[in-house]
Formats: sequence, C-alpha cells, structure tokens
Amino acid sequence: MIRVLLIEDDRDLAETLSQLMEISQMLPDHASNGIAGRNLASNNQYEVLVIDVGLPKLDGYSLCKQLRASGIDTPILFLTAFSSIDDKLEGFASGGDDYLAKPFDNRELIARIKALAGRKSSRVKRLEVAGLIMDCEQQIVTYQNEQLELTPASYTLLEVLMRASPEIVSRQSLENKLWGDEPPSSNVLKAQVYYLRRALTQVNIADMLSTYTGKGWALRPKSTQ
Repeated sequence: MIRVLLIEDDRDLAETLSQLMEISQMLPDHASNGIAGRNLASNNQYEVLVIDVGLPKLDGYSLCKQLRASGIDTPILFLTAFSSIDDKLEGFASGGDDYLAKPFDNRELIARIKALAGRKSSRVKRLEVAGLIMDCEQQIVTYQNEQLELTPASYTLLEVLMRASPEIVSRQSLENKLWGDEPPSSNVLKAQVYYLRRALTQVNIADMLSTYTGKGWALRPKSTQ
C-alpha cells in the first residue's frame, strides 16, 4: 500500500481525500498546517507528499523548499486553487514534482499519486548517506567536513548512487546517466567506478561503495551491506 502524507487545511476536503485514498488502497496521514506537515514529513517515511499551497503557519512552497533543503527526496504533488503558468513554475522552482489545480477529478489525483509513488524526487538539493553529504546546488561533496576531490563523471556517478541508496543501480542505468544512448565500452564505466572509489578512499569510506556481480553497484552504510 502507498503511504501518503496529505497536508491540507480544509478539513472537509482533507477528510474526503483521505477516504478516497483509503478506498484506493493507500495509507494516508493528515496535517492541517505547514509546520505540522513538516514535522510529519521529517520524522516518517512516505512515498508521496500531497501539499496544499495555501497553508497556514507555513505555506506549501516554503514547506517544500525546507524539505528539499533538509534532504527529503519524497515526491511532492501540489494542490492549489491557482492554475496560472507562473504559479506552476513557482511550484516546480520550489522543488515540487507535480501540480494539480482545484477543482480536480478525484481519479486524476489518485492516478498522479500512483505515478509518483515508488520513486525518489530529483528536486532535492542536499543528499546524505551515512555522513557523506552532497550539496547539489554548489556541487560539493563532503565527509566529516572534508571535501572530496571528484571529476565531473565521478560526481554524476556518486549522485546517482546517493539518490538510489541503499538500492543497487544497474550498469545500464549508470551508463545511460553518464553517456546517454551511446555508452562507451564497459571498461570505461569500471574506470569511473575506480576513480570514485579512490576519492572515497581519501576519506576512509571506500567500503560504502559495493559491487554486486551481475547486478551493479550500491552506496550503503557498512551496517546495511
């Protein structure tokens, strides 16, 4: 079942949508203001966040920015009465993944939630895995305040692995991310993995990067390997 956090201050609408989600085999939680929603999103695991823009205490756009800045990469669907292109652009700029204007068809809402579930948002601005921190805006990676020296390809490789962590990323996925539809020989990817591992060795965390023969690579804290 898909676990969803609904952050909506209209209690009648929230109750209706929560019932709709339950009927659709989802597990909804509800918060009626931005601060309560931020606390729930920060302390629990959800597959999708459904956020109203016009929230009390902390509006939806500001809430989204704070969640992304803290490293939360759960997909975010905005609900709003504002439907202009400028409003939509502001929603995406704040870190949202989808945007649905009120009034909407309930079937479309459920379909969009299902489409977002099971993946991580690419809009997060800060990634962290077991103390390894990537600032996606400045493109800086640090571990215990020591900056890693990474080539552009190594940075991209590490970003893909951090976003997927602790899941295994296949060779094909990594090659597509680095070179698109025209990957070079397999030895080139192996070389990039080697360069990344060498950079991790500089800060004594090379053991976080694991190779799974026939499957791919994963970045995992030692305790989860």
